[in-house]
Amino acid sequence: METQHHCGSLLQNLSDYVDGSLNPNLCLELEKHLKECPNCLVVVNTLRKTIELYRTEQVSPDLPDTVRQRLYARLNLQDFHT
Repeated sequence: METQHHCGSLLQNLSDYVDGSLNPNLCLELEKHLKECPNCLVVVNTLRKTIELYRTEQVSPDLPDTVRQRLYARLNLQDFHT
C-alpha cells in the first residue's frame, strides 16, 4: 500500500517530467522510482507515446469506396457518405 501511495505522489508530477520542466531533485527521485517500478514505467512510456502520436501529423489514407461504404453502413453513418 505504501508503494502505491509513493507511486501516486510521484506520478502527480508526470506531465512536468515528460515535458522536461520538473524540478531536478524530483526528477532524480522519479527516475530512481521508475527503475524499480515497472508499472510506473509503463505509465510514463504510454504518456510519451501518446504525446508523440498526437504531435505527429497524420495523413489520412484514402479508403477504397467499398471499404468506406461498409464502414459507414456499420456505423450507421450512411447520411455522411460523400
